[in-house]
Amino acid sequence: MTTAYINRISTAVPPHDVHGAFIDFAASMLAEGTVRNLFRRMARLSAIEHRYSFLQPFTSPDGSWKDVEDLYGRSDFPPTARRMQLFERFAPQLAQCALDKLALTEEERRGITHVIVTSCTGLYAPGLDFEVVNHLKLDPSVERTMIGFMGCYAAINALKSAHHIIRSEPEAKVLMLNLELCTLHFQETQDIEQVLSFLLFADGCAASLVSARPEGLAIESFLAVTIPEASRLITWRIGDLGFDMHLSGQVPGEIGRALNEMGRRLTRGRDPLSIDLWAVHPGGRSILDSVEKSLGLDANALSCSRDVLARYGNMSSATVMFVLQQTMQRSQPGQQGCAMSFGPGLTAETMLFHAA
Repeated sequence: MTTAYINRISTAVPPHDVHGAFIDFAASMLAEGTVRNLFRRMARLSAIEHRYSFLQPFTSPDGSWKDVEDLYGRSDFPPTARRMQLFERFAPQLAQCALDKLALTEEERRGITHVIVTSCTGLYAPGLDFEVVNHLKLDPSVERTMIGFMGCYAAINALKSAHHIIRSEPEAKVLMLNLELCTLHFQETQDIEQVLSFLLFADGCAASLVSARPEGLAIESFLAVTIPEASRLITWRIGDLGFDMHLSGQVPGEIGRALNEMGRRLTRGRDPLSIDLWAVHPGGRSILDSVEKSLGLDANALSCSRDVLARYGNMSSATVMFVLQQTMQRSQPGQQGCAMSFGPGLTAETMLFHAA
C-alpha cells in the first residue's frame, strides 16, 4: 500500500513580537494586588519568551498599551465583524509568506492536485483555499478542502486527510496550509483563568507538501483518543465580541490521567522510550510537563516542543507543524516518531511516523 510522506514544511509568523506588551496590557485589566501579582508570576513561569501578531503595539501618550489597528482599548474591544475584516486582510499575507518559503519548483506547482486548509480563528468566502490557488497559480481544477473550527489538533486531521488521498491516489500531491490569527480573539475580562489562556496564544502559519515521494517523514498511522467526561474543559464558540475560548486549568491533569490509562495504546504497543522523535503540541508548559511525566520520557524528549513554545507560543493548529518542522530537521533516517496534539473533546489526535 502506498505510503504518504511529509516532504517538507515551511513556517511563518507576523513581524510584531507582542508578548511583553500583552503581559502589561493584560495585567492592567486585572485588579491590583494578589490577582495581578499572580498573573505576572504565571507569565514568568509560562516558558514563553516571544509571541507574534499582525498587531503592532505602541505606548500611547497616557502610558496605556495600544495597537496600530486600534483593535483593543480598555472598555472598547471590537465586535466579531471587525475582527473578521482584519482576518481577511492579514491572513492572506501570512499565507503567502509561508507558501513562498516552501519554495515549490515549477514542476511541483504543476503537480499539486489537492489543497487542504485548516483554521479556527477566521473565515470568509472565497477563502484561504482560493488564496493558495491564486498565489501559486495552481491548476484551477485542484481539489480544495477546508477544515474549520477543530482547534489545535486540526493539523493532525489534515494530515490524516492527506494520508488517505495519497493512499487512494498515489500520484496525488497535497499542499496543506495551517493558519491561525489567535490574537484576533482576546477578550476584556477580569477572570484570571481566561486571561492566563490568552497569555499562551499567538499568530502563525505552516505550509507543507505531502506526497508519495519517499522524502521527509513517512506517515504510518493515526489514533484519536477522546476523554468524554472532560469535553467541557476546552470550548470555542463564536460570540458577538469575537470567538470565545474556554481553556480550563484542569486540562494538563486530565491529559496526564488519560495518558497514564492509555499506556501503550497511543504508541500502538511500543514502549514510549523506544520512540526517538516526539512532536507534541505545546499547548502550554504544564501540558508538556504532564505528557513527559505520564509517558516517563527523558528530559530532552520534548525539546522541539519546548523550543517552539518559547519562541512562538501556542499558534493553535499551526503549532504542531512548527514542531514537526524542527523534528524533521533533527531526524536521522529510520528514527521512529510520534506526533500528538490536543483540543476540544477533550481529544488527543496522534500520528506515528518515521524519518525516511
